[in-house]
Amino acid sequence: MNAIDMLKKQHREVEKLFAKFEALGESAAKSKQRVFNDIADALAMHATIEEKHFYPAVKAKRTEDILLEALEEHLSVKRIIADLLQLEPSDDTFDAKVKVLKEQVEHHVGEEEEDLFPKVSKLLSASELVELQGQMEATMAVLERGKPREAVPRETDAAPRL
Repeated sequence: MNAIDMLKKQHREVEKLFAKFEALGESAAKSKQRVFNDIADALAMHATIEEKHFYPAVKAKRTEDILLEALEEHLSVKRIIADLLQLEPSDDTFDAKVKVLKEQVEHHVGEEEEDLFPKVSKLLSASELVELQGQMEATMAVLERGKPREAVPRETDAAPRL
């Protein structure tokens, strides 16, 4: 596995979590909270490893515009997660906010997979992508020990610098 494969795998895992959330009934507040927490943790970890490792490693003139937009998309996603962390699943706006979160994530994933990843595949060698994946895995291992979603509200003022 390399860094791109790892990120794509995470994209598929988040898609499954959104589908699981959507399959829950109206009266499944506890289940909705649990699945949302899983979504928020997965997205928080994914954004962290992209911002800390992947984006800086692939920064080049041919990707800089995409990366700047991606960081702004991360900020938007984090702001929605921060809002959702303050709500109960029984709140009238909870499901609507999760739907908007899903739409934002789908847009972001589409741009990464259709535009950014093919460019990165040409910019970095296979060994560089494997090395980058190792760095991302190490950060994920640390993040998985806690509740990464809890850091999100502190990350909503501005997009990180590239």
